Amino acid sequence: MTETKSKWQLKHSIVLLRVLIGWHFLYEGVIKLYNPDWTSFGYLATAQGPLESIFLAIAKEPFIGWADTLNWLALMFVGITFLLGIFEKKGALAGILLLALYYLAHPPFPWLQQVNVEGSYWFVNKNLIELVACMVIYQFPTGQYFGISNLFNKNKEQTKTETS
Repeated sequence: MTETKSKWQLKHSIVLLRVLIGWHFLYEGVIKLYNPDWTSFGYLATAQGPLESIFLAIAKEPFIGWADTLNWLALMFVGITFLLGIFEKKGALAGILLLALYYLAHPPFPWLQQVNVEGSYWFVNKNLIELVACMVIYQFPTGQYFGISNLFNKNKEQTKTETS
């Protein structure tokens, strides 16, 4: 009984985590899409760390337009997959990649000056924490419990029952 209750609580906790992260990603994507003044230029142009030269190159034409579009598209893709509970693994992988890029653009290493970031961190920041949360969602997708994937699973279960 206790093990069943623990599994139930774990599933619900991961569903809540998935929905909250989904909301965060979708909101960030929509805000960037509908703000005509938004660009990732400032974030990329102040990049630091081992991949600084790559991010500085992306901040220039013709790449900056692509970076801006791919950024809001990826944010919205992750948000939609997490909120709807469908294609969660693909959404989680996109989220992990996006968050890894955010982390690497401004790594919170103690020997680097923290520029263009919120707060003051030492190795671990909110991007890294959310990246690990996306890893959890990748390993434990919950759409079959709460999401559109649940609709597809019920149809499969009914088909198996009807044919038995």
